[in-house]
Amino acid sequence: MKKTFMVVGLLAVLAMLLSLTGCQAEPETIIVTKVVEVEGETIIETVEVPVEVEVEVEAEGPTEIAVIVKTGNSSFWQNVQTGAMAAQEELKELTPGLSVTFLGAQSESNINEQINIVESAIDRGVKAIVLAPSDVAALVPVVEKAKAAGITVVIIDSALEGPEDNYVSFLATDNDAAGRACAARLIEEVVAATGSDSGKIAIMSYVAGVGSEIGRVGGFTEYIEENSNLEIVTVQYSNADMPTALDQTTNVLAANPDLVGIFGANEPTAIGMGRAIEQAGLAGKIVAIGFDGNSVLAEMVQNGTLQAIAVQSSYNMGYLGVLTAYQAAIEGIEVEHFVDTGFVMVDQGNLDSEEAKNVLY
Repeated sequence: MKKTFMVVGLLAVLAMLLSLTGCQAEPETIIVTKVVEVEGETIIETVEVPVEVEVEVEAEGPTEIAVIVKTGNSSFWQNVQTGAMAAQEELKELTPGLSVTFLGAQSESNINEQINIVESAIDRGVKAIVLAPSDVAALVPVVEKAKAAGITVVIIDSALEGPEDNYVSFLATDNDAAGRACAARLIEEVVAATGSDSGKIAIMSYVAGVGSEIGRVGGFTEYIEENSNLEIVTVQYSNADMPTALDQTTNVLAANPDLVGIFGANEPTAIGMGRAIEQAGLAGKIVAIGFDGNSVLAEMVQNGTLQAIAVQSSYNMGYLGVLTAYQAAIEGIEVEHFVDTGFVMVDQGNLDSEEAKNVLY
């Protein structure tokens, strides 16, 4: 005798009753309708099923994942936002009440403002925070406060000091590797242009003490020192401000007319550096390597002002950051503790390739 079973319970009614009463013990039994097919004949039975557990039902409300970055005032961070909002759109199909918010300080150097933004997110009881910390140490106490409040924290872009269990995952470019790749490309270009791996170079950096800068400029510096005879004559900090970087680079070029190479370590700094090179009439006459990849930097590669740019996947930082926070905080999934979001070295040779187009913004 062949039997198939399909159970259709009055669980919807039970759920409605529980939603009206909040947290309460379920009744001793519930009535379930059982449809039994026996050799083509349908028999309908009702049975009582005992229930022995207490169920807590929480009213569904808005669920916020707060994305807090260094600043909203650059296309790099705006592309992070694009990725974050794309993740929200997909995840709202699973959690209609999901809200992804996006905030940043007025500038990358305004660390106290970023701390206040995180404090505000904690106070309003967000489910998770996706944070790009502006300082490796200053954000540690507020991240610990978020953890103590039961808020899941995901770090993106820049490392954070302190215990690694303060956050569930860290998603970023391997900045040490990216810095070394930029140094290797600069050495290669200098040798091609001058026939020697010696001469003066300058580093145009952004915010001293931020995790990405420590790894990126640190890796660049170590590689130069270990693999060439190039002399780093100055390291300048623009506070990730393009006009500041332009002025600083103008001064460095004027003070060092024999400079053979220069490195701009993030988007606004590299743009300011490139514009200073162009204004000085040195485009194509000095080796210049940039970092990040908005349309302005891509154009500078195209016209030869910059020989190459290392482009991070800022979109992935936003998209995967929100997805990881959702998986950890809402789905309860154990996530990877470190995710390398990657970078691509873009030059005139691959500027129009699919690989480059996937990371340029």
